[in-house]
Amino acid sequence: MKGRKPIGIIRVVTLAALLLTAGCSMVGVKHITLKEYANQRRSDVLNTRTLSDSTVQTLNVIALSRDDCAANFPRCTNTLLYSDGLDDERRLSALSELWLAYALQQTDQNKTVDDQALNDYLQSARYAYAYLFYTARDPGERAFETRQSQVLDFYNYAVSQAVNSFFQRLPELGTDWSRKQVAGWSLLRPNTDVYLGSSNYVPTELIPSAGLRFSGLRNIYQRDGFGSEFVAVGSAPADTGQPWRESNYVPLTAVLEFPGDDLASVLRTDEVRLYAKNPYLDSTIQLDGQTIPLAANFTAPYGVWLARSGFAKQSIRSLLGRGGLSKPEVLLMQPYDPNRLTVIMLHGLASSPEAWINVVNEVMGDEQLRRTYQVWEVYYPTNVPVAVNLRQIRQALDETLKHFDPSGKAVASNNIVLIGHSMGGVIARLLVSSSDDKLWSVIPARPGLSDADKLRLRERLAPYLQFSPMPQVTRAVFLAAPHRGTPVARWKLARWIGGLIRLPLTLLEEGKNITDAMQGKSATPGTPAQLPNSIDNLSDTDPFIKASSTLPISPQVRYHTIVGVYKSKGPLSDSDDGVVPYTSSHLDGADSELAVPSWHDVQETPQAIIELRRILRVHAAALHCLQPESGAQIPCAHP
Repeated sequence: MKGRKPIGIIRVVTLAALLLTAGCSMVGVKHITLKEYANQRRSDVLNTRTLSDSTVQTLNVIALSRDDCAANFPRCTNTLLYSDGLDDERRLSALSELWLAYALQQTDQNKTVDDQALNDYLQSARYAYAYLFYTARDPGERAFETRQSQVLDFYNYAVSQAVNSFFQRLPELGTDWSRKQVAGWSLLRPNTDVYLGSSNYVPTELIPSAGLRFSGLRNIYQRDGFGSEFVAVGSAPADTGQPWRESNYVPLTAVLEFPGDDLASVLRTDEVRLYAKNPYLDSTIQLDGQTIPLAANFTAPYGVWLARSGFAKQSIRSLLGRGGLSKPEVLLMQPYDPNRLTVIMLHGLASSPEAWINVVNEVMGDEQLRRTYQVWEVYYPTNVPVAVNLRQIRQALDETLKHFDPSGKAVASNNIVLIGHSMGGVIARLLVSSSDDKLWSVIPARPGLSDADKLRLRERLAPYLQFSPMPQVTRAVFLAAPHRGTPVARWKLARWIGGLIRLPLTLLEEGKNITDAMQGKSATPGTPAQLPNSIDNLSDTDPFIKASSTLPISPQVRYHTIVGVYKSKGPLSDSDDGVVPYTSSHLDGADSELAVPSWHDVQETPQAIIELRRILRVHAAALHCLQPESGAQIPCAHP
């Protein structure tokens, strides 16, 4: 008996412990940091490659684990699809993430989206689509729920991968069909309104915007919503000799629809329809009787276009006359839209459309301005005289407007805003000025010319010395523009650079013809007159710049100035921007003038961009055509 005593004691103690355990809580508390909390809430298969906590908890309800699903994926998804104890939202959201995880695994292994991976992405997108539109609550009722944001990300990423795969298969799919079998799915003919210029609706390249990062751009302007964002690249425009070029880099938002009348039919369908939407035209899409906001990335196409343009090298070659650009081009930043007001931008000396990198992006990043305006950039050779560029740019703009709107009655053809920087500002001012006969004084008198010789000389020079304002322009903004020239153009370095500039052969031949006309038909031909180049024209002693600075601006044009103040010697009137004196950039009669602490590149400063946004809002409001946030198009009217 004595030997059994310890055993009895042990049993009593064990029994007491079991009883105590049964009556006590086994729940513990652990404090976590805010960072750990945020990571746990946001962790999912897209950002950590592990299943989200919501999906893991859903699997726990039906006695499954991540390892179970990894070991037997078909059994896992079937159990999840048909088990009791789960509502549709938990079931469908977990299925979407599981299929996406499986697709990512397939893609990682094969380094490409094959039929199996494509099917997996489409399954993920379908379950996400069913969760969003075919459960008891609509998306608006879950607007503040993290889970819906996660599922939307699952959908958008799966759509991105699937649509990119469809595009890669485009050569075998062709374009003339209504239904094609792809990876076990019936792909219905895509619905698209994405126009790539030159009557082209089929991209040659499709770039997912989510994978792009840009240097040189201060901000990326996006619109949150439904669908996956792409940059659609069209074929390079053919060189037809026309001065305009529509953008072939445009935003595209892709949406996949899974047809069905109810949840069961959506989950049974093997059909999928692709919508390729132009976010400049479409801010929403109708799905399941609901109006859904569309996602968009407006910066990405602009950034890709600039990155591939080669403007930096071209602008220097163009200035020196060593190839590159030979005549002005009108570059449309988006395909022509007759219902949007037009902003035309002109860069300065030795520059290019890169001068407007952040200006265009920041201005068009404003939702209301983007709905109201379209931007054209004039790209022109900056080596030739101002008068020659003025004539050629005016011709290019006239031809462009006539091509896109022969009647001249579209919103895009009226109440145009001109914005010019530096030498582009001088040209912009002359585009809205009247010369009458005030510029003939720049031509030295030649005694002994007959009346016929004088008439012939006048005919030669009239295209450069006689002009009238563009009637389509009703507002202009001049940034750091040397309207009265600059003494910097007389500096030794500027003269040295000017000596390196070559003028086009056609211009030299025209100069010789003008010289002969100045000397008279019967005179012995002499040495051709020295033609001024662009740097000559920007000197404060140049006869043309001095004479043209006195020309009156059209009374129908409201104008504004933005000046840089880099060196201040006291009063604003004694300041300059390091290149242009204030006295040269100032214009009497301007509706507004803003002085910005800045070097000559004032157009890139945040203050100047904010002012440009303000001016464009004032202009649109005066015309009663500032488009509302709703996107409803309203007609513009004269104030």
